[in-house]
Amino acid sequence: MAQHDFLVELGTEELPPKALKTLSDAFTQGIVAGLAEAGVLHGEVISYASPRRLATLIRAVDEKQADRDIEKRGPSVKAPEQAVEGFARSCGATLDQLQTESTAKGDYYVFRATEAGKATTALLPALVDQSLAKLPIPKRMRWGASRVEFVRPVHWLVMLFGDEVVDCEILGLTSGRKTRGHRFHYNHEIELISPSEYVENLRTPGHVVADFAERREQIRQQIIAEGEKLGGVTQIDPDLLDEVTALNEWPVALTGRFEERFLDVPAEALISSMKEHQKYFHVLDAQHNLMPNFITIANIVSNDPRQVVEGNEKVIRPRLSDAAFFFETDKKTTLESRVEKLKDIVFQNELGTLHNKATRISSLAGVIAEQLSADKAKAERAGLLCKADLMTDMVYEFTDLQGLMGYHYALHDGEDEEVALAQNEHYMPRFAGDELPTTASGIAVAIADRLDTLTGLFGINQPPTGSKDPFALRRAALGVLRIIVERELDLDLRQLLTIAADNHTSLPGREGLEDKVLDFMLDRFRAWYEDAGIPVGVFLSVMALKPSRPLDFDRRVKAVSHFRNLVEAEALAAANKRVSNILSKQGSLPQSEVNTTLLTEKAEQALADAIATQQAALEPLFAAGNYQAALESLSALRETVDAFFEDVMVMAEDEAVRNNRLALLNQLRGLFLGVADISLLGS
Repeated sequence: MAQHDFLVELGTEELPPKALKTLSDAFTQGIVAGLAEAGVLHGEVISYASPRRLATLIRAVDEKQADRDIEKRGPSVKAPEQAVEGFARSCGATLDQLQTESTAKGDYYVFRATEAGKATTALLPALVDQSLAKLPIPKRMRWGASRVEFVRPVHWLVMLFGDEVVDCEILGLTSGRKTRGHRFHYNHEIELISPSEYVENLRTPGHVVADFAERREQIRQQIIAEGEKLGGVTQIDPDLLDEVTALNEWPVALTGRFEERFLDVPAEALISSMKEHQKYFHVLDAQHNLMPNFITIANIVSNDPRQVVEGNEKVIRPRLSDAAFFFETDKKTTLESRVEKLKDIVFQNELGTLHNKATRISSLAGVIAEQLSADKAKAERAGLLCKADLMTDMVYEFTDLQGLMGYHYALHDGEDEEVALAQNEHYMPRFAGDELPTTASGIAVAIADRLDTLTGLFGINQPPTGSKDPFALRRAALGVLRIIVERELDLDLRQLLTIAADNHTSLPGREGLEDKVLDFMLDRFRAWYEDAGIPVGVFLSVMALKPSRPLDFDRRVKAVSHFRNLVEAEALAAANKRVSNILSKQGSLPQSEVNTTLLTEKAEQALADAIATQQAALEPLFAAGNYQAALESLSALRETVDAFFEDVMVMAEDEAVRNNRLALLNQLRGLFLGVADISLLGS
């Protein structure tokens, strides 16, 4: 079958830069999925995206669908003639075109035919249109008098299959073979004879680098080189790099400078201003200090680049002046004096103000610090001040600096260094994989802040629902778990949740609140361990016991994960499941102690001896939390347990013997439940 390359390009007004890559990927995936559903084979798929275009090139596309054999079984040959005629009409056939087929149930009419595959050019318009309609666009817009809707106004459409135009109309545009070059360097149409010309013809004469990844790498290399010219190292934020790539079609890196006096302002504020507002990259010197320079990406090759640089320097100067003004003004008022102003800011209608929250955080942070054998007073002080920087001009203007500015202002106020560090650290981790707090006060306030929010929102019956989590409670729960596990803190969540809940003055859902929140938090471990490659059955085996100490929970999971790889694991898991089923049918057990005089079978005597030996050996292991060693010890029970079930009738006719054997099995199960319910390992 003949094959041709296919190119589609939609030309638009400048697309949203932060969404460009997502839109491009979704556009291509939609077309590829459509071809797969239609049964059209193809080769390599390449996406292209720039500020004014979304494009997809698919190589070696079959010129038509493969022919398809159709077979439909109809009514019995004994069916009324009217039913047979109806079946024939539904197949687009006549009675003489039907065949008969013998089956075990009798003879039936059958329609068989070969359906010719449709030409790919006839399928492509609908596939492209459907892909565009399914793009993840939160809000579409209309322009002019048109009823067409898209994320931005559209201007041209290229649709080529081989060297032929795929005739169609999409989004009000008639397809053609003419693309357009750079808005300033080559604002002209560029005619394409075939899809293979697309990239190079846009590059020359079009001055457009169509490939997003290629353009991104060009920018990366240019800004690295600019930093080296300054004797420093350019700091590359991947998200900023993607955004700048999406803003330019012909990128040119230029370096500007700002006044050194601005370096008296905390570097984070300057960086935030440059990055968020101007899309500039910053440079650090050999001592990792911010240099008074910035690197910007222009979308043109200027005949007078100095003029472009000076223009950017004029733009950044007032932004940095604002930051310097805010910093100097904020320092005139202490964080402590701002705490009172938190009474004017509502955290949540039913949970009070930020002042109420800061007071609760302070109290709980003190409790946590005591449990960590840390300085209670520092943790309480850090908790009381932790939201005060929200009342500063700097954080009002640069919201992403909350915490960081609290640290700088606390130092300026003469607060203890650990208290100052906690102002920033209590927001950690801010996102998945982010660094964790290092100071005891930072850890205490970080945990207290999140537990206060969790108990408060659950207490007023506002837990996350489906994908909706406006207060980021899932992230808060994961943050607490990460801090406790990775910092190896022996903290009891149920106890802390009870204290956090009691700190709230009135919660409609107070009854059983700590258990609800604990279940929610521990369930966050499921995805955690799945990402680590640990089977869900391992998580469920530990979750069945609901250990309320996350560090202990993690140690149990890792021990069970190790245990399941032992040769004895499968048999012992099956035995535990059997024991669990037997005991669950008994309701409450009539006795807990084993009467050794009733042990008459050798196999049950051996099991009783083995259990007694294990109980003595496991006690110090459980006390030390050495669950891996405990399960390795328990693995020695395999042969004894197998022999018991092979030789002993548990449900003996003699009630006393039966109850004694049930008590023995209950002791066996209790040994394993000291770590986890391993009967769930197959889940």
